[in-house]
Amino acid sequence: MSPIHARTHHQDIRIGTLAGRGERTAAYIGEILSHGFESFQLNFHKRKPEGMDLKKLARQVRSIIDEAESSAVISSFGIFGNPLQDKEHVKQLKQAIDACETAGCSIVASFAGALDGQPVEEAIKPWAKVWRPLVKRAEDRGVRLVIENCPMGGTWHAANWNIGFCPRAWEMMFNEINSDHLGLEWEPAHQMIQLIDPISQLRQWIHKIYHVHGKDASIDWNRLRTHGTHAGLPPVISRHPGFGDTNWTDVISILRQHGYRGFIDIEGWHDPIYAGDLELTGQVHALNHLKHCRGGDFVETVK
Repeated sequence: MSPIHARTHHQDIRIGTLAGRGERTAAYIGEILSHGFESFQLNFHKRKPEGMDLKKLARQVRSIIDEAESSAVISSFGIFGNPLQDKEHVKQLKQAIDACETAGCSIVASFAGALDGQPVEEAIKPWAKVWRPLVKRAEDRGVRLVIENCPMGGTWHAANWNIGFCPRAWEMMFNEINSDHLGLEWEPAHQMIQLIDPISQLRQWIHKIYHVHGKDASIDWNRLRTHGTHAGLPPVISRHPGFGDTNWTDVISILRQHGYRGFIDIEGWHDPIYAGDLELTGQVHALNHLKHCRGGDFVETVK
């Protein structure tokens, strides 16, 4: 297995953020470290990290963190492409798996991929053909692959980028590939957009959740009751944790009850209210909110 990060106080669950800035990733992390982020996912969304050496990037990030004398860590790599339709994304997933040891992490996140515009069922066999060798590579290196639960605007009958967005698909996928090194990168917002209760789902699927994205949502029930889901008026909007509807104290308690020792990395850049000049304000609010839901400041128990 890759090195297990040292835990201090009650950081069995670290609270961090996504840091997908391409060539500027290390510098960006250096700029925001002082706000108290405890982990960083090095992510690439809908674009390939072409020309980037992921091991070199990991060394740069770890150097920045060490120079700042911070206890923060790299939680994971995120390669969010479509490996069913782009061989380059498969290549980058392999490189990310191989770079985990250098980064000191053991998680690589991705979309499952899709045959864009086609039903989920038609992609299951092609998905398994692509992912079996990836899972084997991950098993050999002590790495876990996790599928983010984002619909990417697709539906069951016309998937887009990612078939791994709901439990019906997860059951099919995990029946095809049964491995402890293949699981989910879960966040409540993607489920709330589908009107799925995230807390009930978390309890049911906790055994397959290996990484958590800190993104929330707000449901406008009045708009939903008045206009439904097909009027061009979205009844659900993404929010930073602390501004949405999710009870993150319950989320963290459920994770801890089931022995989860991992990360909640905030996925910013989606909140339509705390955006632009307020983006980092929203992310730091989310960071502090999640730390509060984790239990606040650690207080050592008197023996």
